[in-house]
Amino acid sequence: MNKYNYQNHVTSMLKILLLGCFLAVGVGATNAATTQLTLVGAAETPPVKTSATGTGSITVNADKTVSGSVTTTGLVGTVAHIHLGAEGKKGPVIILLTKSGENSWSVPSGSILTDAQFASYKAGNLYVNVHTAKNMDGEIRGQLMP
Repeated sequence: MNKYNYQNHVTSMLKILLLGCFLAVGVGATNAATTQLTLVGAAETPPVKTSATGTGSITVNADKTVSGSVTTTGLVGTVAHIHLGAEGKKGPVIILLTKSGENSWSVPSGSILTDAQFASYKAGNLYVNVHTAKNMDGEIRGQLMP
């Protein structure tokens, strides 16, 4: 192999390696899971008898940042949260949602999970609920499933 062919071969191999690196980084950076939520009283712990419902979309990215929103009908929400807790279990608040409209709540910009919270999310152990004056522990709830 002459010097010119050798240089072309090395250059081609470097391009392939760089492309592989860019693709690997790109795939990891965009790895996000979005949960489409339905919030109902029957999912609360203990279950709440209510006609109120909610829908939403919460995204958890590979870098542990969280975004999304929830909209409710049939209730006047006082506060909404993302909690740590398996289905059927209550747990502590980890993200306080911001009221963004009469019946809507948003994840605040810059919200990020800790490593332990992210592991709980991956195991299906986070939930969103909306509290009311009548049901201060939560009236409707939806589990976040990755």
